[in-house]
Amino acid sequence: MIRINLLGVPKPKSKRARTAMAAPSMEFGQVGSPIVKILVGILLIGGINAGYWYRLNGQKQDIDAKMKIAEDQNRKLADVKRAYMDRQTQANNYKRRVDVIDQLKKGQTGPVNLLNTIGETVNSTEAVWLNSMKNPDGNNISIQGTALSADAVANLIANLKKTGYFSSIEIKETFQDDGVKDMQAFQFELTCAIDHSKS
Repeated sequence: MIRINLLGVPKPKSKRARTAMAAPSMEFGQVGSPIVKILVGILLIGGINAGYWYRLNGQKQDIDAKMKIAEDQNRKLADVKRAYMDRQTQANNYKRRVDVIDQLKKGQTGPVNLLNTIGETVNSTEAVWLNSMKNPDGNNISIQGTALSADAVANLIANLKKTGYFSSIEIKETFQDDGVKDMQAFQFELTCAIDHSKS
């Protein structure tokens, strides 16, 4: 039998050489060639990127877990704050009611005490009589009366100042009453400014 070599490749001398020739091979070039360096560089960059992505992904999951815990705590604190604000509103409403009640009580007793004090002061001052008393604006009291002397009017002013109910007392008018024939009499009018911190 005759064999013809159409490939033009010399015939190998042993079976091993035949096997080596028949196996396909891929050449990358030499170890220091640019293609090998580029492939190694791409593999290194890919590995670094994968490691960095894995690290960032771990941080993201850690942050997500912490955010969930923080949101849960925030919800709990919001509930506590809402309950606190409700209690605070109730306390403020209660305080407002108590203040209104105290003012009403003070409003009930304040004028009564003031009238009693003025009445006692006029009664304890000699030679003075009260004709009328007006409180037109709530801040000032106008007192009209009769006295047997100017000294009696001065004593009444001094006694009214001692009560502590008035911040100032002024004589608005005083004159001798000619209608009284048997004795000397003075008609007077006082304006007393009420000290609201005392009344």
